[in-house]
Amino acid sequence: MATKKTAKTAKKTRKPNAAFMKPLQPDEALAKVVGSKPIPRTEITKRLWVYIKKEKLQDSKNRRNINADDALRPVFNGKKQVSMFEMTKLVAGHVS
Repeated sequence: MATKKTAKTAKKTRKPNAAFMKPLQPDEALAKVVGSKPIPRTEITKRLWVYIKKEKLQDSKNRRNINADDALRPVFNGKKQVSMFEMTKLVAGHVS
């Protein structure tokens, strides 16, 4: 017989990962987009998406791609277009 999960074990509260909440210092290129104060990685991603949507930089044909403008090109290591998954990897190189 299979055991039933009790309500107590089914309702685990999710704890935020401390690594994501640690404030990181954006470098000069990234600071032009997200600000120069140390902020958590999650907030960096949020602010990038706010900027991308405000400037309409999401590719119209393939919405998973982001077109770089003059402010984002240094963050994207000079690339004109990156995927949203590649973007997070490239941004990681611009924080300390």
